Amino acid sequence: MTNKDKFLNLLGLATKAGKLISGDETTLKGVRSGKPKLVIVATDASEATIKKFRDKCDYYETPILVTCTKAELSYAIGKSRAIIGVCDNGFSRKMRELMKEE
Repeated sequence: MTNKDKFLNLLGLATKAGKLISGDETTLKGVRSGKPKLVIVATDASEATIKKFRDKCDYYETPILVTCTKAELSYAIGKSRAIIGVCDNGFSRKMRELMKEE
C-alpha cells in the first residue's frame, strides 16, 4: 500500500469521524477562523483556486497540501470536492507525514 493510498484511507476515516470541512466557501471561512489544521487542494483544481487557497493559508499560517485529483479526493470522502479542510491535529499531522514521504 502506497503512502497516497494510506493518505486517502485516512481522509475516509477523518470523514467518518466528522473531522473534515469541504467545499470552497466553507473551507475558506474555516481558514479565516483558524478551524482547519490542514487544507488539501486537488491538483486539478483551477490555478486561481490553488493560488487563492495558498495565499489565504499563508496569511493565516495554515498548512496546505496540493495533492491528489478531484476524483481521488471525492472518492475518499464520498462527496464531489476539490477543497478539504482537516480539523483535527492528529489526522493533519499524519497526513502531512505521509505526503512528505511520497
